[in-house]
Amino acid sequence: MKRLNILLVISVFLILFKTGFAQHRIIISTDFPAFPVTNSDPDDVQSKVRFLLYSNEFDVEGLIASAGTFGMIAEKKNILAVLDEYDKVDEKLRKHDSKYPSANTLRAVTYEGKGNNNGVKIQWGCGKQPHTEIIGKGRASEASNAIIAAADKDDPRPLWISVWGGPREVAQAIWDVKNTRNEKDFRVFISKLRVFLIGCQDATHDWLMNEFPDLFIIESKTTYQGMFGCDNREWAETNIINNHGPLCAIYPPKAIAGPGVIEGDSPAFLYLVSANRGINNPEDPTQPGWGGQYVRVSSTNHYIDGPGGSSISKWKNDFQSEFKERADRCK
Repeated sequence: MKRLNILLVISVFLILFKTGFAQHRIIISTDFPAFPVTNSDPDDVQSKVRFLLYSNEFDVEGLIASAGTFGMIAEKKNILAVLDEYDKVDEKLRKHDSKYPSANTLRAVTYEGKGNNNGVKIQWGCGKQPHTEIIGKGRASEASNAIIAAADKDDPRPLWISVWGGPREVAQAIWDVKNTRNEKDFRVFISKLRVFLIGCQDATHDWLMNEFPDLFIIESKTTYQGMFGCDNREWAETNIINNHGPLCAIYPPKAIAGPGVIEGDSPAFLYLVSANRGINNPEDPTQPGWGGQYVRVSSTNHYIDGPGGSSISKWKNDFQSEFKERADRCK
């Protein structure tokens, strides 16, 4: 027994050594608008700026333009436009950490989902239409295919998918695998996924929650609101927007929910950032962390709102201080 325990420790160490101790694999799926924002919610732009300043801590497997908010359109050109601004500061960032990816590296993993602009009529919110109207045969996209390809990689690490908009692309990927592979292979596929849902933004949200109890899902229906108003507009303009280079300059000073820092989507990756700090175990969402604290739904692998927004806002001094420090790297 002692020999087996030693071999297990050695195996775990070798996996960690091979994959990196803190590099989580991540896909960001966002209903990302054009900027300056005129017809959508600016919070995604706020969150994207913060995420790019933390991109050195992740293996970024994908940046997905998904449908969401008002227009329910998906256009990757909007993400690529932000990467043009990142391109102007990434060399400065690499002076602080060589792990910051190049803009070209991120462009190569930027994908477009489907929405009202390319043949899939999606209504915003849950309970508005059957999921069969927006996923199914013939509705795969380059984004849903990219999710499948990433999950199929020979990599022992789980694939974290931060869903800032509608989860249609994740759901389509799961639908395709479920309908093209045997049950054993399908189970292997979903066992690799870690899905963090922000809000309830299209009909596939409830389909994922209801049909796949074994799929690891964190459902933040309201907890994400703990990010709202973490700092005011003056703080954002002084510490992020003004005199911090072209990437930070596009950080909107307000969002639909109000002025200042209104990054409702950021908890989906801050959850992993705090894990990198040793604050929480990402495999156990019941533990407190920067992305919130959740409770497990019995007999499932789903985690739903627990203490609420306060489980995020209580960390604001920590994550806002780091945000300021990272923005300073862009000067």
